[in-house]
Parts: sequence; structure tokens; C-alpha cells
Amino acid sequence: MHPPEPWYTALARLQREARPHALASVVGVAGSTPREPGAKMVVTADDVHDTLGGGHFEQQVIEAAREALASGRRDTRLEAFPLGGRSGQCCGGYVHVLIEPFAGAEMEIALFGAGHVGRALIQALAPLPWRIRWFDSRDHAFPDDVADRDRLQHVRLAAGAEGAEAAVASLPAGCHALVMTHDHAEDRALVDALLRRGDCASIGLIGSDSKWASFKSRLRDAGHDEAALATVRCPIGVPGAHGKRPCEIALAVAAELLTLKPDSERDDRRGVAPEALRQAFPSRT
Repeated sequence: MHPPEPWYTALARLQREARPHALASVVGVAGSTPREPGAKMVVTADDVHDTLGGGHFEQQVIEAAREALASGRRDTRLEAFPLGGRSGQCCGGYVHVLIEPFAGAEMEIALFGAGHVGRALIQALAPLPWRIRWFDSRDHAFPDDVADRDRLQHVRLAAGAEGAEAAVASLPAGCHALVMTHDHAEDRALVDALLRRGDCASIGLIGSDSKWASFKSRLRDAGHDEAALATVRCPIGVPGAHGKRPCEIALAVAAELLTLKPDSERDDRRGVAPEALRQAFPSRT
């Protein structure tokens, strides 16, 4: 758990860290209420930052926010709280609360390798709200001047097949894995472990067609069928991209990852339904 903070400090930190959270804002009141319009509170699965006035009403807001986070919904919700009815408080007023859930990181990336391309890729991905786990088995492999450490976790990769299995076991489900270490045997052990795990959103391997042909032969011998092998992208990078400089390869890989990013909803009716807003906030004529 994180120590309580003012809502604006917590919101900035959680946005920076790309961690799931919800912003609850009082947008309309009637009668006697604990807080005024504009009061805000930030809610996570474990913490609450700032207050909407306490009591059963605030607990109901927290529960509604956590329900939205747990369900993975991203739609903005306008919740009505009659304090004497729904919330059972004696002040008897009426509060409308806008709940805005933020799902956190748009993508989870596992990057194996802190060589020239790995370092260039970290810089290319730094502005994006993605969470990255960065692995390497060498001493002093990670640079000291990496930006945005809040969303970047450095992990020392133990050598050998056991180290590869342990690293892969630590990944969240639905992770996008990129394998580009300094050692082919390490690359192969990682791809083997990733395929055995079976729940990665994607697996990319740096290298040539001939490298992948050699890997496929050994991975078949290890028990992986053609359907599993077909899920591995090698070479990596958006099709049609050219250039062998580390930054060029990194940009091609970053562009490919964007093609794998889940598409956001394109519904013309997003957020709070217009009818609900009109009912809550009648226009003045």
C-alpha cells in the first residue's frame, strides 16, 4: 500500500506509473452534503487518496470505483447517491459522482536483452504508457540514464535454461515478449520457455531467417508443434522497414508493437450517456 496523498499528487504518480486507478469527482449536489462540487478522490485496488467526505457514501463510491477497475471497464460512469436513501446518511442531500477508471498500462512488454538494440528500443518506448520488464544476464548491462523508471523494471536474468524458465514464469499473462539477448543459446531457451508457457500475447525474436530456421529445428525436437512455432515472429520489425542501425531496428520493432496493440473502442457513444447527463444537469433555456 502507498501512503495517502492529495488526489492530484496520487493521480499524477499513478498516471506516470501507468497503474490502474479511478478518479471520483463530485460534479453536482443538492441539499446538505459532505463535500462541495469539485471535490475529488483517487481510488486503487488497495489505496484511497483524499476524501469525498467519509461515511457510508464515500465507501459506496470506493466500492463502485473498485468494481469498475476489477471488471476492466474503461467507460466513464455517473453515479447518483441520495444520501438519505442509498447511502443511509442523516444529512439527506443528493450527490452526483463522476467515476473515471484508468486501466493502467496499455501493454505489458518483456524485453530480453540490454544490448544496442534493446537500449534503443527502451528509448523509443519511453513516452508510451506501457509497462516494461527488462531482462539481461550480464553484469552492468543496464545503463544508468534510462528515462521513466516508474514503468521500467530491471531484472537480472540467471544464466541457463532454469534462469529462462524463472524469468518467463514471472511475467504477467498477455505479455508481449521480445527476445534479443547477446547469446543464441539464451535466446533459444527463452523462446522455448515462452512457448511452453503458452499465454503470451506475442513472441518476437531478433535475427535472420537462417537463425529462425535453426531455432525451429531444435524447438521441434523439444516438442513444439508447427502451430506453436508459427506464433513466433522472426525477424522482428514492421514489414517493409529497412536499416540495420540499432535505432532503425528499434523503431521498426516499436511500430510492429503498435500494430499488436488492442484497438480502442470506436463507438460513437462513449462515456456517460447523453440522456443521463441531460437528466442530471438540465439545460437552462
